[in-house]
Amino acid sequence: MQPTVAYKRMTELESKVLAEIEKIVDPETELAIGEMKMIQLVKETKPGVVQIDFTPSSPVCPIAVKLAIEIRDRAENVEGVEKAIVYVRGHMMEQEINKKVNGPE
Repeated sequence: MQPTVAYKRMTELESKVLAEIEKIVDPETELAIGEMKMIQLVKETKPGVVQIDFTPSSPVCPIAVKLAIEIRDRAENVEGVEKAIVYVRGHMMEQEINKKVNGPE
């Protein structure tokens, strides 16, 4: 399977995180989020901290929070990741979801 995130070069940690989170299955479609191309960015912003941009399948996706939390939790279980920050993009409530998933900035 081709990666959903197009990078010229990913760090080893970014690649491990992407490989892990792409396996998550969207319960509404029963497809892996990697197959659905829902991950737009995986970037190590500083040692041990990764940012993940996630676009749900619909701007009103009712399970965007659930998926974002699962993405965060799976990423944080990858060896070398101390913290994962997940940004939901393209959802009508993205600001509220991002605060719920990541806490206030």
